Amino acid sequence: MPKIPELLEMLKSGVHFGHQTSKRHPKMEPYIYTQRSQINIINLEQTAIKLKEALDFVKEIASAGGVILFIGSKKQAKKIVEEAAKKCGMPYITSRWLGGTFTNFGNIVKLPKKLKDLEEKQTQGELEKYTKKEQLNFQREIARLREMVEGIKEMRKLPEAVYIIDVKKEKTALSEAGKKNIPVVAINDTNTNPAKVKYPIPANDDAVKSIEMITNLVAEAVIEGKGGVNEQRTVINEQ
Repeated sequence: MPKIPELLEMLKSGVHFGHQTSKRHPKMEPYIYTQRSQINIINLEQTAIKLKEALDFVKEIASAGGVILFIGSKKQAKKIVEEAAKKCGMPYITSRWLGGTFTNFGNIVKLPKKLKDLEEKQTQGELEKYTKKEQLNFQREIARLREMVEGIKEMRKLPEAVYIIDVKKEKTALSEAGKKNIPVVAINDTNTNPAKVKYPIPANDDAVKSIEMITNLVAEAVIEGKGGVNEQRTVINEQ
């Protein structure tokens, strides 16, 4: 199980800084410690408790062979989400959410298939028989599809769970997950509603260090669930 960070470590990463008190969501009250200069301060002891619950769940899903989709399209989260998802071998979405990704999955899944088909044809030189203008159109289509679905290219079914950085920004993804009964793990800042999230993690969803710390812990839980730690131990013992 990934080690839950010490409270001081979370403080240094700015995990405790919430939004302005005027934007506080009433259902986040149990996770707020105090306020300073009109800013909500998150109770990091609660963060540690909820983080452990979330990581236990993530590890359990991964150990059963389940898929966890990482979602984060806000500017400061994109790279972190992509790298963490790749590290643990899970799909990700860091571009604008395509409406129907969950609720109309049968049609959406055709886009990654189309991308793979075009990429294979490009690699094999099959697109060279077309005119330069047609080849340019194919290249533009490949670029467009990569922007939209690169991270879910290998996702052939609905995920068993999703991990979301900002539930306000990703409200459509959150809504679709609810409609398809897909459990949600999410960073919940003080301006968000944790009621629709099965495993809310009260934390700063804007600061890069906060996003990075929690997202990497989720990725580590996936790796452990998939047997990464056990495999490593076997190699060490054999040496």
